[in-house]
Amino acid sequence: MYVPEPISKLIDGFMRLPGIGPKTAQRLAFFVLGMEEDDVLDLAKALVRAKRDLSTCSVCANITDQDPCHICVDKRRDRSIICVVQDPRDLMAMERTREYNGLYHVLHGAISPMEGVGPDDLKIPDLLRRLGDETVKELILATNPNIEGEATAMYLSKLVKPFGIQVTRIAHGMPVGGDIEFIDEVTLTKALEGRRELS
Repeated sequence: MYVPEPISKLIDGFMRLPGIGPKTAQRLAFFVLGMEEDDVLDLAKALVRAKRDLSTCSVCANITDQDPCHICVDKRRDRSIICVVQDPRDLMAMERTREYNGLYHVLHGAISPMEGVGPDDLKIPDLLRRLGDETVKELILATNPNIEGEATAMYLSKLVKPFGIQVTRIAHGMPVGGDIEFIDEVTLTKALEGRRELS
């Protein structure tokens, strides 16, 4: 079947995105073709601008349009706590809770020998530099509750111990609204380990 080159290139472009297969890419391509030209230009400009105008913060390694980022320069933030996350999306999720008021450090991944990712491939040296000024009293490890995230948390915990900083791990367990019968064994185990007394 003949497909005009501009459409096939558009479909190929969409297929490079994570989780986008051929059918979804084709659907997106034809959706874009049906959009108003101004809307397509706005989308294209937004993509180019995001790529050109964003960088990583020199302090916390978050994606930012200024350096240091808005969070790092915010004087209202508690500078005695740093929450370590795997990627900028995790930071955004933490911010949506509006419950955390400390600083962050983004690792840009997790230790994964199977994928060839070691500690040197992450922003760990930058984190250790931040811990050297004795301002930080607590390090919250908010890596994902999977094998890679747990390995990264354990590695960081051992690495940070000599600094004399309190190292905590976010709790894991059952999601709110979940039914016990549908929860996997690992999650249930974590829920039991993280149990606390009701007041």
